[in-house]
Amino acid sequence: MNLFYYGTLVALVGFFPLQSIADELQVGKEMDIKLTSDKPYLHVIHEGKSVKVQRVQDPEYVLKGYYAKTARKCPPFCLQPMQVDSSVATIGEVELFDFMETKFRDGKGILIDARTLEWFERGTIPGSINIPFTVLSKAGTAENDDALKLFGGKLRGEVGSISRKLEEIGIINSEGKTDTWDFTDAKELVLWCNGPECGQSPRAIKGLLSVGYPANKIFYYRGGMQMWQLWGLTTVVPGE
Repeated sequence: MNLFYYGTLVALVGFFPLQSIADELQVGKEMDIKLTSDKPYLHVIHEGKSVKVQRVQDPEYVLKGYYAKTARKCPPFCLQPMQVDSSVATIGEVELFDFMETKFRDGKGILIDARTLEWFERGTIPGSINIPFTVLSKAGTAENDDALKLFGGKLRGEVGSISRKLEEIGIINSEGKTDTWDFTDAKELVLWCNGPECGQSPRAIKGLLSVGYPANKIFYYRGGMQMWQLWGLTTVVPGE
């Protein structure tokens, strides 16, 4: 079974990619509504194609549909802490823009939509790949191992007692290594889900930490799809 594309497509009224909305609006050449004061837009590669990430240019645009809701039953839709773990950095949109134009562009970072496949197929942030929290939170499974390898992790095989002892006393570098995995060359990851009251990406991050993935290579975009759409940012539907 393919790790990233299993299941069936689920349609939901009210979910529309913001790029299609933006395309229908009159966008001024100078773009009055920029990403930041000095960045009107950026480009990111998604499924082999360049996608322009920008904001909706209509100042009267109002978010509608699922992500406009302010109240959902808690649990399960409870507000998440600002930090998943004290060792993992939480980032906002501006930091995500920077990640897209640096680590992601250079192949040193991966943007992960940690939601289940049905959510992913309704629309995602450009550049994201779908690795559900249900995969990343289950250490030791074949799918979890495949994901860690995709991120740059390497299985160490049987680590000898002498090598382990040398690592413990600092003669051999042990940073980013566990008995099972070597994450020395692992990529930086940004994980996100549906927003501040979604627990899917926090569970994925905790799963990564549990197998020893370096915390300094994990970033939590807490705003997720809700804040991304609130700011009128481009979304894409996989396969389109």
